[in-house]
Amino acid sequence: MTRTIVRTSEAPSVPMYSQAVKAAGLVFVSGQGPYDPRTGEPVGETIQEQVRQALTNVSAILDAAGSSLSKVVSTTFLLGDEADFAGLNEEWVKWFPSDPPARQGARLPARPKGIKVSIAVVAEA
Repeated sequence: MTRTIVRTSEAPSVPMYSQAVKAAGLVFVSGQGPYDPRTGEPVGETIQEQVRQALTNVSAILDAAGSSLSKVVSTTFLLGDEADFAGLNEEWVKWFPSDPPARQGARLPARPKGIKVSIAVVAEA
């Protein structure tokens, strides 16, 4: 099986792990927080703003991998506060308006400064 590491300057980069890996006809995107790829700082104070930025980052990585949000089959989100669930859903439907991917969620085990959400996806390549 061939593995391809995906990197783009259009999304935040962390040296400890790959933004994404393409393998077996799929793209596995690492959890993306609401970070500005240029400054590395969190974007937004509301959950909706942070979900928007996290999905913008996911989308940029998928584009770099030759995929897109329309090919996402599974998502995992981590929330800092379960009270933000409704706000997450409010923004989510703007990005996945029909035939949404499978999804699971959990609580963030650690909460980096100002971060309310992290989103990882698996998409068709």
